[in-house]
Amino acid sequence: MGIIDSIVSALDSSSGSAPPGTTASSAIVSQILSMLRGQGSVTNGLGTLLQAFEDGGLGHLFHSWVGTGQNLPVSAQQIQSVLGNSGMLQRIAQATGMQSADVAQHLSTVLPQIVDHLTPNGQIHGGDATSALEGLAQRFVRG
Repeated sequence: MGIIDSIVSALDSSSGSAPPGTTASSAIVSQILSMLRGQGSVTNGLGTLLQAFEDGGLGHLFHSWVGTGQNLPVSAQQIQSVLGNSGMLQRIAQATGMQSADVAQHLSTVLPQIVDHLTPNGQIHGGDATSALEGLAQRFVRG
């Protein structure tokens, strides 16, 4: 099973609701991709996420996802703390029609995998991130 399949499986097996006609996985991943693109570039989007984690005292977790070693786990409560303060969690919840707690639970599973996938060389500032994001977008974003 590839990383994309792992992401879909993890999200689809979690509880929560999504707007009619979409799955929780496509709704959450679509919003993450949109958020990353909305920062002007994937690199800027990843940098914004990194800053949110550093501001929340959890930069070491994010760095483990970027690096080539083992990804450290993140809890839904940590996601709530870091992304709730920046407003990102609420924007994703509102856009997907899900509760913030459900979004945080989904993100605790998928965000480390997405960041890891978008930084295959262990660096945020790599040219590969844009093509990786486009690949994820084609897989999850419909329309």
